[in-house]
Amino acid sequence: MAVPSGAGHRRVLDFDTSVLVESSTARAISPSDAGSRSSFSSVRENDDGLAQTFTRSKVSSYIEAPEDVFDESPISEIPQLSFQAPLTQPHSRLHGFWFPSDSYKGWKEIPINGKAASRSSEDLRKLCMTWESPPVSPLPMEKPTGVHGIGNSPLEKLPSEVLGEIIDLLVEEIPPNGLTTRNTDLMALLLTSRSIHATTLTTLYRHITIPHSRIFRKFLNTITEYPALATIVRRLDFSHFNPSMLFSTASERAKTQNLTTETLAQCLELTPYLQEFLAQEYVDIDLGPPVLRKLFFHMPKLQALDFCGCSSTGFKNSFNTILQETWPEMLSISKLSFHKCLGLPSAVFEKVLPRLGNLTHLDVAGTRITNKALESIPATAKLTHLNLAKCKELSAEVVIKFVTTHPATKDSLVFLSLATDPTHHLLLGKEDLDQLLPCLPKTLKSLSLRGSRMHESHLPELIRLTNSLEELAVGRGLDMSDIHKLFYQDQQWLAHNLRYLDISDIDSIIGSASTLLAPASAPLHVIEIEERAYEKAAKVNKNLQRVGWVAKEFGSRYWLVRMNSDGTTRDNGARWWKMGAESWGMRKVPVAMAEVGGMYGSFMFGRRI
Repeated sequence: MAVPSGAGHRRVLDFDTSVLVESSTARAISPSDAGSRSSFSSVRENDDGLAQTFTRSKVSSYIEAPEDVFDESPISEIPQLSFQAPLTQPHSRLHGFWFPSDSYKGWKEIPINGKAASRSSEDLRKLCMTWESPPVSPLPMEKPTGVHGIGNSPLEKLPSEVLGEIIDLLVEEIPPNGLTTRNTDLMALLLTSRSIHATTLTTLYRHITIPHSRIFRKFLNTITEYPALATIVRRLDFSHFNPSMLFSTASERAKTQNLTTETLAQCLELTPYLQEFLAQEYVDIDLGPPVLRKLFFHMPKLQALDFCGCSSTGFKNSFNTILQETWPEMLSISKLSFHKCLGLPSAVFEKVLPRLGNLTHLDVAGTRITNKALESIPATAKLTHLNLAKCKELSAEVVIKFVTTHPATKDSLVFLSLATDPTHHLLLGKEDLDQLLPCLPKTLKSLSLRGSRMHESHLPELIRLTNSLEELAVGRGLDMSDIHKLFYQDQQWLAHNLRYLDISDIDSIIGSASTLLAPASAPLHVIEIEERAYEKAAKVNKNLQRVGWVAKEFGSRYWLVRMNSDGTTRDNGARWWKMGAESWGMRKVPVAMAEVGGMYGSFMFGRRI
């Protein structure tokens, strides 16, 4: 059993005894701690109420041995005997009986007037002058009112779906930093009743997070011994996986044989109802042909696949192996991410995408997807999230046609990223934007055109889009006077719906008197800027705070964030289309409804496009 882990933590559930344990293996350090060396960085959103706030924990690659695992299970403690001071002299040690001598044989053996028999023990007991606590007289039992029979309480009679939603509220997906007790409430619920026990097991086993290979081995051993528990598993999450937590080298990890292609394939064989499989670059060497074959060919319930950052040669070779095999006509997958899978050949996308008739989320940022592969997406798909950032083999003509006319996108897109790095590749020129902007779907909430070549003539269409968009990233070619016109023209403030504006492609100096920072620019409350503009803003942070803004940074990204008088932001950023994320300007498309953490947090909010 496991639940999503947080930054820099090792979350452990003892699968043999159903005991929750946890140890902290890293200290939380700020992103600016450049003096530290580490092999792994785990990122999570901070829940302090301020947008664009993140924490990062690092685990040193020089850890020679794993830390001890702390057992947090409830135990029956032996009550400690306490000394009770005598009545007459509370501070006196004369009658305090602090510790008996070795020759002491009990109060009955003390000779009094030549007689061994004595009642002084009872006398002292009445005076509360013994080491023992006096017996408590039982209170008369009152018949409780409203007592329900076994299994008949209102809570137990709730439908399992409703009871499950209640128990889910007790789950802490990403734990706080430090060695803290976690999910003890769920452990207590396991001992409450049969019905609550069954529902709690569902909560504990539905989403399995694997922080390191030893936990994977424990989980595999448990579901091998108790196959019924494996049928509960719906998500297998490796986004927090840290290979250096237990082993300093890859060879040491390989010798343990905990997480391998064979053991991972065995795990998938035991979890037939798996719906979400979340991987990342630290496990790509274990995604061999048997694992990929199982995921694509033999798991009809699978809906979400994420291979974020998997770019090793072994991963590429594994895909090349299964490409030669017979594929099913259609795949059940509806959410797919190949985010920054740099090494995959184009043939992978041309083989997979035509078989995704139920596709809703697609992230192929930084990949070698081709025009042929993009156009092969079936018309039955209903894409809401599409990330084509830095796809150098796509042409502007095909992208514009696909986004504006393809049945899978024209009436459903909510998130669209066509961002590029202008120093290496230009996807959308001025004429391309002339065609694209007027035809973008009205359903869009987030649009990134970073790296495109914009012109002042595009402002009317951008203003129109701001009435429905909540996130907008503009390209090059505009200046700050053009940006101001999105909000203020002819001495009047324009109505808009923007919460987040990315102007990091524009050379800008934003001072406390800027139009963008005025109270009337609300609901805008996050502005992403380039590094040099941030450095200048950080120097006058006090002036920004006077007008209700603050400069923030994380990784390679920089923001100005509007604040309330109490230090919180006006909007926490939570939206249904963000799939659990609460910050603005995500680079990676999430494929599972979950809090942001682990390596996914770094890819989503800490890096440039």
